[in-house]
Amino acid sequence: MISSWNKNQANEAQLNNITIKTQAKDKDSHFNIRIPIAIKLALAITLLIVSGMTTLGFIILENQKAVLSQQINDMGSAIAEQFASSASEMVLSDDNLGLQTLVNNLVDNKQIKGAVIISDKNEILVSTGTIPSIEIIQKKLSNSKAPFVFQWSSLMQPQDTFICFDSPIKFNQLIAGHVLITFSKQQMVKALEESRFIIIMVTALMTLIAILIAFVMSRHLSKPIHNLVFASKAIGAGDYRFRLSERRNDEIGELACAFNTMAHGLLQKTQVEDVFSRYVSSNVAQKILQNLDEVEVGGKHVTASVLFADIVGFTSISEKLPPEEIASLLNEYFSHISNIAKLHNGHIDKFMGDCAMVVFGVPDYTRDHSLNAITCAIMIRNTVARLNEERLKQNKIPVHFKIGVNSGVMIAGNLGSSDRMEYTVIGDPVNLASRLAGIAESDQIIILEEFYKQDNVSQYIDATQHKIIRVRGKQDSVSTWIVHDIDEEQRELMDQKIEAILGSSDKSSS
Repeated sequence: MISSWNKNQANEAQLNNITIKTQAKDKDSHFNIRIPIAIKLALAITLLIVSGMTTLGFIILENQKAVLSQQINDMGSAIAEQFASSASEMVLSDDNLGLQTLVNNLVDNKQIKGAVIISDKNEILVSTGTIPSIEIIQKKLSNSKAPFVFQWSSLMQPQDTFICFDSPIKFNQLIAGHVLITFSKQQMVKALEESRFIIIMVTALMTLIAILIAFVMSRHLSKPIHNLVFASKAIGAGDYRFRLSERRNDEIGELACAFNTMAHGLLQKTQVEDVFSRYVSSNVAQKILQNLDEVEVGGKHVTASVLFADIVGFTSISEKLPPEEIASLLNEYFSHISNIAKLHNGHIDKFMGDCAMVVFGVPDYTRDHSLNAITCAIMIRNTVARLNEERLKQNKIPVHFKIGVNSGVMIAGNLGSSDRMEYTVIGDPVNLASRLAGIAESDQIIILEEFYKQDNVSQYIDATQHKIIRVRGKQDSVSTWIVHDIDEEQRELMDQKIEAILGSSDKSSS
């Protein structure tokens, strides 16, 4: 059988393993890339603004291209019509010299790269500058009167793209020929490139400004969220006094107010639970708080163990000491009893003047509740002996306990009335444990023979038969035993725990 201390050590080892695994999991999670919400928000805003600026720039550029093309078309058509009007009389009078002078003067314009006058028989009358071939002219004039584009290159001039505008030479509704003027499309391309450069630079500048604004805005917007995350971690760590200082008239301000209200409620709940656990054991308090809707008067039969530890001659001691010292003495010894009970999966059911009642196996059932109860009694007695050694060195009155331990089927639950109840255990085993403590002498631990003969008890403790007593309400007498000690291996472990308890109490008192 595994003793209660070995089980406690196994539980501690299991908790350590869980802690190590949790820390390892947390450590592994640090390798995951964590992107702050400020950066995510900034990137989202930046992407939105850049997309908008790029789309806007593209639309402006395309519109600029269309406007520029329309301007060139309008200008070319207007110049061609004006040129045709000026050349009409010269064409009819076959004044080729005048026509040549006219086209030469026209091509002197830097924007116009060439001009040609075609007769009504599609023959070139005069030309100058860069013009398309007669085959291209004849083909285009026969198909459409719209401007057309052609390529031109020579040994002296690199290949260039030109746009040609046509206008008929009319005289009294008769077409006497055509004039064609050519513009370099490179001028339009250059103008578009300049516009594109300006738009790109403006877009880049606005994008840069937008990025800066986005990061500033994102930090401003994410700061309350960061504060809320920090506050949540503080609450998770148990700092229920942490409060957000946000003062805003928006949803974030309402969230901060709601968070502070929640933190205040958690603080009050924790304070109530802490105070409540001082009046009842922590495990009982947890059971009640976890099932607040089911708290009602009633009980159930359980198999458990109970321990009564009573101070010997307390009336005599209280007469020799002032009330303050009596209260301090009781608090000191009962604190040790409470700590020892926790080490053995027990809890203080109640303090009755100078007597402590400790219960094992309820509300959480443990199979070794009997062994836990008797080892707890031995540890209480040994701890009190160590405390008395120190009290004698300080010339103080020693304190001795008499202890009774018993187990069996008893009733456990909320007993009392609907408006005033307590969680406790009652029944013959409880009454008999109290009776055993009453007949015990100073530093004695009294148990029943049935208790001692349990398999998980007798093999761990040293006890001898004491006496047979009669119990009120029972027809047969019962045999009692005196517990002397626990086996050597467990005693060494117990001594270490006593050293730890007394060492921690010395540090807290100092």
